[in-house]
Amino acid sequence: MSEESLQRLNGIRAYHRRTRDAGFVACLLGALLLVAGRFMPGAPVVLVSVGVGVIVLGWGLFAYALWKRLALARTHSSDASG
Repeated sequence: MSEESLQRLNGIRAYHRRTRDAGFVACLLGALLLVAGRFMPGAPVVLVSVGVGVIVLGWGLFAYALWKRLALARTHSSDASG
């Protein structure tokens, strides 16, 4: 693999990294809220619903970041073939 193609690959991997990481953090926080709402004595029951919502938001951020990276990779793959 050439140096230029490695740089292109690293650029694609770095694209929307913060969005993907925010999705992972949201899933973790949602799981913690879900567990707290279910098993912590005295916790409001609504935490279960909030936890599920935050997990769905996290997966949405993760999917959005992957979708944007795929679009970028498709756009730049035509540059490599020419």
